[in-house]
Amino acid sequence: MTDDGSKLLHHRTIFDDWRSLTIGIYMALAGYAVMVGLPVISTSWVNNLGFSEVQVGYVTSADLLGLAVGAVLAYFTVAKYDRRYLAVVAAGVAITANLLCIYFQSYDLTLVLRLAAGIGAGLYTGIAVATIGGHSRPAFAFGLELFAFAFSQAGELKFLPYLSVEGMYVAFAATFVVGLMFISWLPRGPAEPALDVELDVAEPQGNHHVEHRHVPAYVPWLVLTAVVFTYINIGGYWAYIELATVGTDASSEWVASMLVYTSFFSLIGCLFAVLLSNRFGLSKPLLVTLVFQASIVLMLIFGITNYSVAFSMFAFNFCWIFVDIYQAAMISNVDRSGRYVSLLPAAQGLGNGLGPGAAATVLAWGVGYNGVFIMCASASIIAMLVYLYMYLMLRREIPALADAS
Repeated sequence: MTDDGSKLLHHRTIFDDWRSLTIGIYMALAGYAVMVGLPVISTSWVNNLGFSEVQVGYVTSADLLGLAVGAVLAYFTVAKYDRRYLAVVAAGVAITANLLCIYFQSYDLTLVLRLAAGIGAGLYTGIAVATIGGHSRPAFAFGLELFAFAFSQAGELKFLPYLSVEGMYVAFAATFVVGLMFISWLPRGPAEPALDVELDVAEPQGNHHVEHRHVPAYVPWLVLTAVVFTYINIGGYWAYIELATVGTDASSEWVASMLVYTSFFSLIGCLFAVLLSNRFGLSKPLLVTLVFQASIVLMLIFGITNYSVAFSMFAFNFCWIFVDIYQAAMISNVDRSGRYVSLLPAAQGLGNGLGPGAAATVLAWGVGYNGVFIMCASASIIAMLVYLYMYLMLRREIPALADAS
């Protein structure tokens, strides 16, 4: 309850059904699979296909920018057309592009095919996120998704190194095939309109009444802008963290093991994120987390050792979960149609694509990995400033939304 005696109100819908939430979570994990496996895939492209470090950055950017394009397609279609049909089309594109990568492995063709695979995954993931965000308790729903994400991330980083490049492509295609087997669990359309919230308002006499408030259009767009900058940090860090340790005091075996084990630390992040949002809302913990995440990246400038890289990876995964839950829940609180929520993978894909590309450009300038870490930290701080501006504006207009959990 805020100072004006109001709190955000959500109703239960078909999206609260366990089957809807389960298929939404699975589809999200499948759609994000390439993004999660970037440290291993990037190294494999270098070692097995002979791509340069700069080429790896651009191929990664193509894949993740494709994710953004696909999610934009979801924005225009997810509230209008049957989501089951859309999911089938998206999965078909992703499966085909991944399998073609097995036969066409030159840099130029890989660049095009990874873009196509990203577009299919982006549309697929946009539908998934819209499904999860339709839950009446979005922070809880996204907390479950990211809890599952931690196991998925650890599993990928543990087993992908045992696969050839071709095996990785087959594994990615197979995840979409499995999702299609349960497509009947996916709700066909939205349950509520976008940018319209209900507030439970307490009257001085002790009674309550419900008010409908229209959310300013700038709110979801500011969140999405901040997501882009957040994922520029994440994309640049995650694509190059393993390569950045080569030739340092950190051993390659230690770094590879940390990529797996630090993923489980995000499980703790899920629990803390939900508990903190219940107590302090979404905005305040998010602002603090983004500043902390910037400092985690900057610490690597002062030297990379087994201990510093382990702490950085543990803390980075912890903060990654915090940020994802809060960003997704924020948009879901204002967008019950799934339209703006479906753009979340677009913002993530855009940022995650720009991050490795920007990092590759920094490396091409000869600045080295210290320059990459400074670029990543700066992006996180910019995201924090965007959220701070949005929070202050909402505190004046709809306090219940500004401090919603």
